[in-house]
Amino acid sequence: MGIHFKGSVGPTLGIEMELELVDRGTRELKSAASSILFEVTGSPDLLHPKIKHELLECCLEIITGICTTVGEARRDLEATLLELQTPIADRNIGLLCSGTHPFSKWYEQDVSPGPRYAALMEDTQWAGRRLQIFGVHFHVGVSSGTKAIAITNALASYIPHFLALSSSSPFWGGHDTGLASARSKVFEALPTAGLPYMLGSWEEFEQFMDTLISAHAIKSIREVWWDIRPHPEFGTVEIRVCDGLPSFAEVEALAALAQCLVAQLDGLDDRGFTLPAPREWIVRQNKWRAGRYGLEAEIIVDESGTLLPLRQAIAHTVEELTPTASRLGCDKELAGVLDIMNRGPSATRQRDIVARGGSLLDVVDALVDELDTGAAKPAWL
Repeated sequence: MGIHFKGSVGPTLGIEMELELVDRGTRELKSAASSILFEVTGSPDLLHPKIKHELLECCLEIITGICTTVGEARRDLEATLLELQTPIADRNIGLLCSGTHPFSKWYEQDVSPGPRYAALMEDTQWAGRRLQIFGVHFHVGVSSGTKAIAITNALASYIPHFLALSSSSPFWGGHDTGLASARSKVFEALPTAGLPYMLGSWEEFEQFMDTLISAHAIKSIREVWWDIRPHPEFGTVEIRVCDGLPSFAEVEALAALAQCLVAQLDGLDDRGFTLPAPREWIVRQNKWRAGRYGLEAEIIVDESGTLLPLRQAIAHTVEELTPTASRLGCDKELAGVLDIMNRGPSATRQRDIVARGGSLLDVVDALVDELDTGAAKPAWL
């Protein structure tokens, strides 16, 4: 089948942010999404242009419009978040954004209403029921499906960068998993989630989707949830590998990294360079290392097995992208990547709270505070 890619002009930016709803008393996840959406929209169809249902009733997703700069995208998200303040205050609910909730149980969560979610639960069973996970997705516009495939392939080398910087899911069901990102392993249980396939052309992407739809493996291409994927309807490359990011400062930093990387790769493609497509087994191993060790991982950089500290690889990437960031007006936000490395990602900060004698209730409170204030801070402050 032919899939139309609705190309974008320039590296436009869109952000999707999945927010957890928590009871401010118990700090447990709370099923209130439908009630809040009804209050915000005043309509039984619960449709809002920038606030969406997600799989579970304990989650709402806020999304931007089509933005030009990282700063514009942040202001868009903050304006939407303001619409939620009265409904959540009336219900004694707090909002946070992390890859997993530290202790709420997945089997106690209510699935959101609607035939799509019911069908997903029927198809995936236990793997789907466990999806008490939350992320932030970045869309960057490109002009064609051919470009989207080439850039998706090349971006696979940066999966460990995005995953380690965003890692915020060390706890699951009240226990420390030993991972920086438990979310990434939970999500991989779905048959169409996880690492992208290295496809050679847009036509091969169309054939892949046609095969899955013909075999009744999926009903639409929306059900392929790769860590990085082309999004034909939006005309973007979508980076989906990130855990939830607790603060807007971190959202800005990762958004700048995403926009600059896509813009740089797009420019190289325009100048006739063949974009690299890393070996899938190296990508798989590097993703595991980032999900396990976070920023302390060493990643494989060639087929000889040469290792490089991920921190060093990220610092080099930021340096390389700085001219692109200046051109796109996000050099300050890109520098926020270095702030994350200095301060530690959320997984580290959450563990610091517990190591200093705090509880998982304190972890939830810190996550709520970071979204409220827009800034991340070391756990001891």
